[in-house]
Amino acid sequence: MHQNTFVVNNDGSSYSIIIPESKIVIPETMLDTKTIGNRITDARKKVNISQAGLAEKLFISSQAVGKWERGESMPDIIKLNRLAEILGVDLNYFSGGIVPPVNETAPASFPPKVKIETASFAGEQGTELPSTISDKKLSWDMSRGNWAGADFSGLKNLHEKFSASNMQRCKFNGSDLSGLLLKSNHVESCDFSGSDISSSHIQSSHLVNNQFIDCSLRDADFSISHITGCDLSGADLTGVTIKASSLHKNKATDAVWNRTSFINSNLDDMVFNSKVEDCYFENCAFKKVTFQNATLSNTFFKNKSLKGIRFIDCHADRMTYEFLKNGKADLSGITLERVEG
Repeated sequence: MHQNTFVVNNDGSSYSIIIPESKIVIPETMLDTKTIGNRITDARKKVNISQAGLAEKLFISSQAVGKWERGESMPDIIKLNRLAEILGVDLNYFSGGIVPPVNETAPASFPPKVKIETASFAGEQGTELPSTISDKKLSWDMSRGNWAGADFSGLKNLHEKFSASNMQRCKFNGSDLSGLLLKSNHVESCDFSGSDISSSHIQSSHLVNNQFIDCSLRDADFSISHITGCDLSGADLTGVTIKASSLHKNKATDAVWNRTSFINSNLDDMVFNSKVEDCYFENCAFKKVTFQNATLSNTFFKNKSLKGIRFIDCHADRMTYEFLKNGKADLSGITLERVEG
């Protein structure tokens, strides 16, 4: 695992390098828990974030933040790095010396040679990193940005770098966004066609008029989000969970629905026209939802009313048929598949 370290040049500019986490050893004298706690408190108040708000951004409890600020415990280096991003400060801010300055003899050109003065590890001290190292890549954080018309097509390892960003008319065609975290994002008129967004987490976000054609969304998680006017044609939604969200006027021609879960969500003006297998609909509201030429297999419906669903030329196995019957769905457009033998 690697850890980003932010370094400031003599001219005030900054960049980041990646240091193997196993080699980060911080002298204990630099880590005064009370000092760090006070500085977290001061920085948090300056950006007007509550303890609960900061905890939510870090995916921890507010009690943990309280312990940090009282000096009863201390965040690890990964949490410190994330705190620096959220609070808009440099890592040095927390203790005045976690990350020593760049080597004064290094040239001012970007990226310079960097001398990292850490505690000794495996006999290495003051390791000098050349300006080009194939296995040490610069890492860019594009969260909280205002992106419009940017083209990130074909890029790899984007992952968690767009959280809380305003993304409009961006291109991500064929990009590797697996493991992406979007939280409080507004994503509009972007093209993700052919990209890998598997195992991603989309929370409290608005997705409007985006193209997800032939995307892999396998095992992605959507929660408290609004998905409107998006094209999911040919997308693979195997293992996707959609919870406490709304889907309105989305196109999903020939999408793959396998082990897909819809929980406490609203589905409006949507057509399912492909196989729906091992899927789960619980406490959902349906309005103008159509299953057309679809085959429903081992799919669970637990809803107060299924009257907002229309079935046209569909097939269903006995289990699914009984779930639909129990929900008082109109079964006239469904042919019950009989098991032979």
